[in-house]
Amino acid sequence: MLIDLRSDTITKPTPAMREAMANAEVGDDIFGEDPTVNALEAYVAELLGKEAAVYMPSGTMTNQVALRVYTEPGDEIILESEAHIYYYEGGAPAALSGAICRLIKGDKGIFTAEDVEGELRPENPHFPRTKLVCLENTHNRGGGSIFPLSEIEAIARLCQSHHLKLHLDGARLWNACAATGISESDYAKPFDSVSVCFSKGLGAPVGSALVGSQEMIQRARRFRKMFGGGMRQAGIIAAGALYALKNHRERLLEDHINAKILAKGLQQIEGIVISPEDVQTNIVIFQTKNIPAQVLEQRLQELGVLVLATGSHSIRAVTNLMVTQEQVEKVPEIVESAMRSLKSVISYQ
Repeated sequence: MLIDLRSDTITKPTPAMREAMANAEVGDDIFGEDPTVNALEAYVAELLGKEAAVYMPSGTMTNQVALRVYTEPGDEIILESEAHIYYYEGGAPAALSGAICRLIKGDKGIFTAEDVEGELRPENPHFPRTKLVCLENTHNRGGGSIFPLSEIEAIARLCQSHHLKLHLDGARLWNACAATGISESDYAKPFDSVSVCFSKGLGAPVGSALVGSQEMIQRARRFRKMFGGGMRQAGIIAAGALYALKNHRERLLEDHINAKILAKGLQQIEGIVISPEDVQTNIVIFQTKNIPAQVLEQRLQELGVLVLATGSHSIRAVTNLMVTQEQVEKVPEIVESAMRSLKSVISYQ
């Protein structure tokens, strides 16, 4: 059996989730008549302490709709240099909103209010207008790092003083909440809007939600339609998301425990560089000293372990609903075997 650690997006619905989806009441969501979508939106809005929510097919769409709500072509957004919105969304800020990205080099994706203040433009017709600051929590390319709530609050105060909007890419906010014990509503409170994903660690097959004020979400619905995200009888998939929210949030701690087990095992392997103390949630990023990451990725695939090369000597492994602790415990031994075989080939060449 393959051990798939490429991402937590590979998760599949559980039998109970499939049953909830099969029995879902549906209607036309464009007309606001799908009772299951309505229930999901109401539940997630209340959970995050916001007035309203809107369900969309993907987290990229929820993020980009938020950007479009807050900006006009030529406006500027401030975000971290390896943020998902900038790094993994196909140039959408420029393509869909005409927005310019001003980047902050963070520490594992984390930056400070002082960093933001240093990037603010003076009010001058020569410069683009800064309209929005975006944070990511947890941070994907930062190795699942958790943005400290105290720093979020400091950034929010700065944004308010400069009349800037603050958006959270909270695709893995559930992981931050599970790891810290901080509630979703406490994490969401400083933000004008939050995007959350149901199809990663929670295990639902489809979808994300954007939450915010009634006015913001009403405007977001217009751009959802414009971007092609309006769905009809979407209750079938919304039921999976609602089931996941109610039943799978607490089990994310299992993924975090497995990530620590994996990191500690990898640390023992010669030629692998990793600090287990840096692993805060379910993402494990390790470095390969002498073997190209893509070469090791391919060899591990042949041995039944799927990971993702994220740089020339960097590999990401993400623990998830589909991988058991027993499987995770086997991975370091398989990695060590792969390293030995590749070293012998490289030495021979």
